[in-house]
Amino acid sequence: MRLFQNSGLYPSYLPRLNELAQNASRFEARRDVFLQDRFGAPHILKPVLDGSLDAFFTNGDDEVLQRQWARAQGMPGTPTLEAILLAQIEHHGTEVFYNLDPVRYPSAFVAKLPGCVKTTLCWRAAPSGNADLTAYGAVLGNFPSILESWRSKGCRAELFFPAIDPVMEEYDHGERPIDVAFVGGYSRHHSARGRTLEQVAGLASGHEIVFCLDASRLTRLAESAIGRLLPLGKHRRPDAIAHIARPPVFGRDLYALFGSAKIVLNGAIDMAGSDRGNMRCFEAMGCGALLLSDAGRYPEGMDPERTIAIYETGNDCLVQVEKCLRDWDEMKARAERGRQAVRDLYGKERQWALFERLLERL
Repeated sequence: MRLFQNSGLYPSYLPRLNELAQNASRFEARRDVFLQDRFGAPHILKPVLDGSLDAFFTNGDDEVLQRQWARAQGMPGTPTLEAILLAQIEHHGTEVFYNLDPVRYPSAFVAKLPGCVKTTLCWRAAPSGNADLTAYGAVLGNFPSILESWRSKGCRAELFFPAIDPVMEEYDHGERPIDVAFVGGYSRHHSARGRTLEQVAGLASGHEIVFCLDASRLTRLAESAIGRLLPLGKHRRPDAIAHIARPPVFGRDLYALFGSAKIVLNGAIDMAGSDRGNMRCFEAMGCGALLLSDAGRYPEGMDPERTIAIYETGNDCLVQVEKCLRDWDEMKARAERGRQAVRDLYGKERQWALFERLLERL
């Protein structure tokens, strides 16, 4: 099977990638730096991570990476990123195209694929406005309610899951000096999550609390010495959060943080109803931390009685954090059961086997 997997980058990850790949002047070198950093690895299929000669991977929105490939292939002029991606697919002789960035490359792109492509799939586990993905053979995701919304738009939608990255095994730091870690965004639009984070941040005087937050340019300005003189109050985070906030972490740095944390805090942002199981859940449990997340419907292996801890409301989150830390010996055993459960249920081999079964049904 000639597999082509396309992904995309978070804008806030790009500076880290550029730093890591500063000496990588060739497409293969920059791509390998990305793959070795493990950003998004739970979504990257086993043949890509194993370096199979039949598998091709790229980040179609990484202009530096894509233009390195175009120059090496002698593409004339300044082709668009879409033109480069289409040329890569044709050059590779792709049979199965799996796209992790379908909003950028929707049905209109699928219509342009070369004839060698026999099957198309995409991953989309978030609401996507008016994006048209009906030309894909299937839309994959792990939130049943969002899959149902894709079906209502005329798409075939199938259940699929992230997988535990085997590299996570390298990041278990024994004593776990960080009490609570959170990685993600803070926004006043996510009011419930914001209140929860503010309450947990208030524990920082007596506990090691680490929040690695993706802040907007306006937030960074508003919280600067000059910005505090400007009418930017609505862009400032609460003092309890701003005082402990660190820059976002990705890839292996995220694994290292979660491998050093007793508890990883997670919270849904009202996009999938009561469905739960975003990628942070897999990353936290795969690195051996205790996942503390909001109540809802979790996938197999994420059991509030045995493998994770849950909270009902923002106030309850604070109660649960203190309870988990107070009863840490018991919670540590729960975290280890969680780690083993997700390893068993969501390994790379099983993810690839499920992908192959999906292909047989399309």
